[in-house]
Amino acid sequence: MMRHGRFWTVFCLAVTVASTFVAEAQQPPADLHQVDGHWTAWDPPTTAPDGSQAYTIQPGDSLWNIAGQMLGDPHLWPQIWQQNQYILDSHWIYPGDPLMLSGVVTADAFGDSAGVAGAPLGEGAAGLPEGQMAENTESDPFSTVLDGAQDTGQRPFTGREDFTNPEGPVPLGYEADIYCSGYIGDLEEDFAYSIVSSEYEFMTPTLDPGRNSSIQGIHGKASTEKYGLGLGDIIYLDGGRADGLSAGELLTVVQPADKVFHPQGRKLLGRLYKYLGRIRVLSAQPETAIAEIVQLCTPIPVGSKLKIFEPEPIPLRKITPLRPVNFPVAEEDLEGSPSIVIAWDKLLSLGAGYLVYIDQGNDEEMAPGDIYTIYRRGQRGIPPTVLGELAVLSVFEKTALARIIRSRYTVFVGDSLHLK
Repeated sequence: MMRHGRFWTVFCLAVTVASTFVAEAQQPPADLHQVDGHWTAWDPPTTAPDGSQAYTIQPGDSLWNIAGQMLGDPHLWPQIWQQNQYILDSHWIYPGDPLMLSGVVTADAFGDSAGVAGAPLGEGAAGLPEGQMAENTESDPFSTVLDGAQDTGQRPFTGREDFTNPEGPVPLGYEADIYCSGYIGDLEEDFAYSIVSSEYEFMTPTLDPGRNSSIQGIHGKASTEKYGLGLGDIIYLDGGRADGLSAGELLTVVQPADKVFHPQGRKLLGRLYKYLGRIRVLSAQPETAIAEIVQLCTPIPVGSKLKIFEPEPIPLRKITPLRPVNFPVAEEDLEGSPSIVIAWDKLLSLGAGYLVYIDQGNDEEMAPGDIYTIYRRGQRGIPPTVLGELAVLSVFEKTALARIIRSRYTVFVGDSLHLK
């Protein structure tokens, strides 16, 4: 999404997808090797699975523009990435690598660049010399690689499919929706651990020009070579065995963000805490621990907070027809109903595929998988307007995370909800 991602310097012809809040350029993978005559950092498949087609990535491509051409909406690029999990970091894709496309592209959508199921891949792919890559100028908040993720073969509901899906329940979102979003918590949450340093921060010896650059001592100024940490980077924590950490422990990286006020009345609801990624402890010392970044949503700064990772499944639900526009709920039925209080990326006008937070949670017995009709109240005496639907993905004490699964009109922060 181009809304507030900054433009990056182009180093090569291959284009990638990165996070909305990237402040420093993500470092490219270092382990490049040749596959079928082109350079890549990944281990792409050699044949297209049954029921799918293969598109060969071309110079200048991105998951963003491919999704725009294939699905009609570039924000839906995670649907393509979900089918191509050999790409371990969606910040980087390479000309010549194949993309598996199952049931989402017509035979002539990409002309000669599309293959067929069972056919060898990579033939005729254009190779690039080592080091020719590009950083993306298009970004999306859902760009992430999920440690241990497996393709279930089920496609998340996008709002563009048959509204009466006869094949049973479908996932209401993506793992990235949960693990790369966050939650609304207390103003000052207490975190047991934090990142205190990285392998890119060290002491630089002080040199004395008067003594012909001889070293004055073994310690000098602290120097940082890299601020935005990425996948595979080594970090150091302020807790160890004495604090309950052990090798193999998974922790979620959290960054405190802005205060959240209710759009109706401006009541303070708490603070938004954003998930930046996930780390795995490699070794634990008595008071410190060494860890590796194993899942990335957006580059991680030193100082980020940590909480124990808790796996959470994506809720499944059968999609039924939208509430009839000529039969909305009565105005009085929306009194005291939940409403949208903030969008994940702080936008005010929203549509299908956007993540939002609502002002009710466990205290009101809300549950993952609940689907709500979105309404906008009109003039006094005029029935509410049916705008669309959203699905609850994750529930907290007083709030919940949801995904707008379809919309007839633009949805705004402050719109009301009614349980379907």
